[in-house]
Amino acid sequence: MQQTHKLRLGVNIDHVATIRNARGGGHPDPLRAARLAVEAGADGITAHLREDRRHIGDEDIHRLVDDIDVPLNLEMAATDEMLEIALRHKPHACCLVPEKREEITTEGGLDAAAGHNHLAPFVRDLIDAKIRVSLFIDPHPVQLAVAKALGAPVVELHTGAYCDAVHEGRSDDAASELSRLREAAQTGAELGLEVHAGHGIGYVTVGAIAEIPQLVELNIGHFLVGEAIFGGLDSAIRRMRALMDQARNKITGQASA
Repeated sequence: MQQTHKLRLGVNIDHVATIRNARGGGHPDPLRAARLAVEAGADGITAHLREDRRHIGDEDIHRLVDDIDVPLNLEMAATDEMLEIALRHKPHACCLVPEKREEITTEGGLDAAAGHNHLAPFVRDLIDAKIRVSLFIDPHPVQLAVAKALGAPVVELHTGAYCDAVHEGRSDDAASELSRLREAAQTGAELGLEVHAGHGIGYVTVGAIAEIPQLVELNIGHFLVGEAIFGGLDSAIRRMRALMDQARNKITGQASA
């Protein structure tokens, strides 16, 4: 029987900052959102500090590191500027992600195979600083093998292709993408990697993803902030947490609490 873990929920608060930045000023406050997320059941907070600072800013990272009591996962491109910021603030974790200035959101996983030589010193320096390193990659065996070779202890599988296929009604594609995620999670675990997943996950898609037994953590943001407009952030996170637990209980055979 495959080993399963309590599935952690990381809440990405980037788009609280997006709303704030649309008007300027300090409202709504990403730090307040982070605190509410923890109260509602989040196990960690994720924030992506982009080169163009389109949502989260440097001061937000400073405040999050100082003021929240759960792990902060800093998503960042592999650039000298971002490395310097990470080494200065020392968040619990850094997830290296691809970043293009013109993209609306992250469009795919990091090509760790093509970028091995570029990524290697970033992974090394972060690990030397005792920061947990993850690589945000597509669910492909080559990318998993390279992540292992680079020494990254964690990978986060890009779930966007699966979620898009579900929402667009492409059932065959959804089944294929879900199979890729399952195979990648198993391969990653066999390589000794801690396997996370994220991007595009919502209420409709979280169940099948959460049932993948090797997954340890899901990172979810945009959907939760969007749902918060209609029913509140607390309610949105609690519902997501419940759906994750229900799916995990299904594969462990435990009765829901």
